[in-house]
Amino acid sequence: MRTLILALGNELMKDDGVGLKVGRILAEKGYNVLEVGTDIFMLSSHYNGEERIIIVDAILSETFNPGDVIHLTGEEVFEKLRAEIRSAHFMGAIDGLKLLMKLDERLARAEVHFVGIVAKEIDLGTELSEEVKKAVPGAVELIEKIVAGD
Repeated sequence: MRTLILALGNELMKDDGVGLKVGRILAEKGYNVLEVGTDIFMLSSHYNGEERIIIVDAILSETFNPGDVIHLTGEEVFEKLRAEIRSAHFMGAIDGLKLLMKLDERLARAEVHFVGIVAKEIDLGTELSEEVKKAVPGAVELIEKIVAGD
């Protein structure tokens, strides 16, 4: 199954850059990664009909601990991010993806996964917190398992 990994984040806002960090590691390993930063709409001009989309981003949560890695699939990506967890790019990324899915029926049929890393600090700066830095290898491994699952 062809897979596109969307790396979200802002590397100038500490832990918010973790999605980009994970995406770059996966790209170096040869995976199909698109760095969208904070602009999910870049997907519309780069989407080539991949059957699986994996979004990786920092999340904010009062339920989970900094550095926890969360995996959501299908409709729970939209439901749980809205109800329990907040993506650092919630309004732009998740609602933007839903809009793009309505506009492109190929994207609407894609298997959607969200891998979120719980942020500790989202503030000006380029360094990841220790908790989030330690979570990066686990997030990379999880995404590799998702991709290998076909």
